[in-house]
Amino acid sequence: MNDMQHTSNVIIVGGGAGGMMAAGRAAETGARVLLLEKTRRLGQKILISGKTRCNLSNTRDLNDFIFMYGPNGRFLYRAFHHFFQEDLVAFLRRYGVETKIERGGRIFPVSDNAGDVVAAFGKYMKEHGVRILTRSRVTEIVVEKGRVTGVRTENGHYPAGAVILATGGATYPATGSSGDGYAMAAALGHTITGLRPALVPLVVAEISRAKSMQGVSLRNVRLTAFQCRAEEIDQSFTPDHDTGRGTGDKHPRRPVIESRMGEMMITHFGIGGPITLLMSLAVVDALVHGPVSVSIDLKPALGRNQLRERLQRDFDRFSRKKYRSILRGLLPARMVDPFIALTGIPPDKPGNQINAGERENILDHLKSLRFNIKKPLPMSSAIVTAGGISLKEIDPHSMASRLVRGLYFCGEVMDIDADTGGYNLQAAFSTGYVAGEHAAACVRMSQPILNSNPVIRKT
Repeated sequence: MNDMQHTSNVIIVGGGAGGMMAAGRAAETGARVLLLEKTRRLGQKILISGKTRCNLSNTRDLNDFIFMYGPNGRFLYRAFHHFFQEDLVAFLRRYGVETKIERGGRIFPVSDNAGDVVAAFGKYMKEHGVRILTRSRVTEIVVEKGRVTGVRTENGHYPAGAVILATGGATYPATGSSGDGYAMAAALGHTITGLRPALVPLVVAEISRAKSMQGVSLRNVRLTAFQCRAEEIDQSFTPDHDTGRGTGDKHPRRPVIESRMGEMMITHFGIGGPITLLMSLAVVDALVHGPVSVSIDLKPALGRNQLRERLQRDFDRFSRKKYRSILRGLLPARMVDPFIALTGIPPDKPGNQINAGERENILDHLKSLRFNIKKPLPMSSAIVTAGGISLKEIDPHSMASRLVRGLYFCGEVMDIDADTGGYNLQAAFSTGYVAGEHAAACVRMSQPILNSNPVIRKT
């Protein structure tokens, strides 16, 4: 019997986090399941997540967890009530993966090895008889009279009573997430909301300045994005607390877009690092409405008056030291010469000759190092895709399409995204669990397409 004659009543398209969970759960609840993955192996995005350590989830309580997805987070309440962090931890333990909690409530496997997580799902699917075909690219979901009847691949047609679309987003195309699912869903009448990169580094207009500071890693700084050009920034609007999605201040006072304190870095093209990534989606969305700039407060622990006094003490104490030498006590070494160029003060000028106006100039740049944002890096460089299949067209109880009977969705292909911290993977696992369970129930209630037994083929 060839592959096209194999019978499956649930087909999963995509072997990532959501797809593997959906496949295992559908099979566990009685369905004959076929998982089709277009790349050579399953779970490729899991394998690179959390710098290959795999940040599985987070310990935040349900309401705080939902908060991290922005307005669309409400859609996940039902899925999280059905399968949440403690269920995921128990599931992994069942398959030999112990977990641990780290800073910020992040949950990781104790082994710090993402491969162990993929292996656990492999055991889950094998235990329940999931048939897996890799290097099998689905080109179309076949629908007749408003109901799914199977899928078409580059190799032929596979019949099914239910299909779960788990193709992921459009980021990291080498892992298989190249946006195929959006085209398949759109072909069936589904609305695809604006796709854009999230958790992505940002390109600045001042490339030469960025290159001069390339490789500088900044800790305990405040990054604030403004809806204006850099020269128009009013420093008095810079918040003294974090603002934006997932914080207690979701709607900062304009022209502030978002503000975060933490770690970031300067790159040859612009800015990256944790707080840049967290703010990137808000910046990307704001660029549609006009110029966006960022201000880096290099000394956020000191108010403007406190920093002024600190500078005065340093210049008095090191009166004979050169300006460049004094800056070395204030800035990372690779920032010193670019900072001198920004202030326009001669590098060899002694501290006791730097006047009040020059000190204010130094103060301004320490409290507000500015860049104009040109654009984000391409979608392929982003960690997560924002946008996707409209949630208005998906039943949150079952992950079923409201337009096509027998069609289900899970994971990043839907219009759901969150900040870093384990939220995106938990959403994939939870929606996959629900989609798998309901797809299996769907085919149990309908007439099976074929009645022959499936043949298992190893790939």
